[in-house]
Amino acid sequence: MFRPIALAAAAALALAPLAAGAAGETGHVEDIDFSFEGMFGTYDKAQLQRGTQVYVEVCASCHGMKFVPFRSLTEPGGPEFTEEQVKELASTFTVWDPTLFDGEGDFRPASFNDNFPENNLAVPPAPDLSVMAKARAGFHGPYGTGLNQLFKGMGGPEYIYSMLIGFTGEDMEMAGSFFYENTAFPGGWISMAPQLFDDRVIYDDGTPATEEQMAEDVSAFLMWAAEPKMMQRKQMGITAMLFLSVFAVLLYLTNKRLWMPVKHREGDG
Repeated sequence: MFRPIALAAAAALALAPLAAGAAGETGHVEDIDFSFEGMFGTYDKAQLQRGTQVYVEVCASCHGMKFVPFRSLTEPGGPEFTEEQVKELASTFTVWDPTLFDGEGDFRPASFNDNFPENNLAVPPAPDLSVMAKARAGFHGPYGTGLNQLFKGMGGPEYIYSMLIGFTGEDMEMAGSFFYENTAFPGGWISMAPQLFDDRVIYDDGTPATEEQMAEDVSAFLMWAAEPKMMQRKQMGITAMLFLSVFAVLLYLTNKRLWMPVKHREGDG
């Protein structure tokens, strides 16, 4: 199901803005209509499975997800892989086990109960993606008020999507490092080389693997990784609102019933 992880061509995948001229600048972020947005939105299981594949085959060689356990991929509301599929996936990763070799430690294949490893192969180390979709705000303003977030959400997944497809093809070298122009990244230049291109992966479900499709799928997957219990939270919130609405009506009727004799007596006087 999952092919072995291929090392990315670019080693320097630091998500840090170019120091010169980056302060205060924001990039262009597309507003994507993700299935999980809104009060009644839910994760698309097929999309999360495709996003998992993109993360494993493209992103995982440099970016870790140390706060995400492999077993969570089987839980309801997520990708919902089978336990056998997750065990197969976990075996393609290695994790550090300090108990091996009489406490000296060594690497071993990851198991079902391990977390995704913290991958430090990139130089400088690439950011961990466990909560990246919650750590980034794609929508701001107007005029610094943040009101756009009330209508569009925080925009973390949209920011990731826009950054992945925002490369213009221009690059430059500075102090021995290469930077790539990106319309979504603050400052306009990023040290991560373009990673997605059409048919970079072959989806197991036959979905055409366009650059935009892969970017949207992995962005949705990273949103789930950052908030895997979103569906339960929404369900609890809706239940609480219904309860409070009924409770408010009962309180109003009770209050009206209790004070009705008093109000009528005052009227008679």
